[in-house]
Amino acid sequence: MLITPLQLEHEPLVFEESIPVGALEYAPDVTQVGPLPVTGRADLILENRGHNNVVNDIRLRAAYHGQLEVLCARCVEPVAMPIEGSFDLIFRPDDADADSAERAITTDETEIGYYDKSGLLLEDVVREQVLLSLPARILCTDDCKGLCPRCGQNLNSASCNCESTAVDPRWNALGALASQVKP
Repeated sequence: MLITPLQLEHEPLVFEESIPVGALEYAPDVTQVGPLPVTGRADLILENRGHNNVVNDIRLRAAYHGQLEVLCARCVEPVAMPIEGSFDLIFRPDDADADSAERAITTDETEIGYYDKSGLLLEDVVREQVLLSLPARILCTDDCKGLCPRCGQNLNSASCNCESTAVDPRWNALGALASQVKP
């Protein structure tokens, strides 16, 4: 759904969208399972910057919920993950702050996103917000054993016949030193 300042000139845009499976590519290890409903509102904020210089900012407030499948960080098995979140963001035209000189930005300006001349794509914003809401590392269980580094066997479902990992001979000196230290 494309949101443009022209749509918002006379009244806010209230929306109820459903992002279908496969419409967004989140990350290689993240898959959307089922539709992702998004409800919200877009408002036009006129930012007066002086004589005949008005910037059309878009304030986007929305909430989403759905189901994802994320790969376990250790064994690479899919993990079902319900998601839900909301956001309240300001977007400014990408050429509004374009000037030739470098300048420092304020803390408030770090919270502003930008949209191009065609407008703001709701799906891009939702994708970004979903990815930001995910934990950095997801495990299928807290005691996940992961994969064998030699043969790739999932150690949660079966053990493998690989020999224990050989110690790199460069660590022998450190091992000898560790045995001399008394706990």
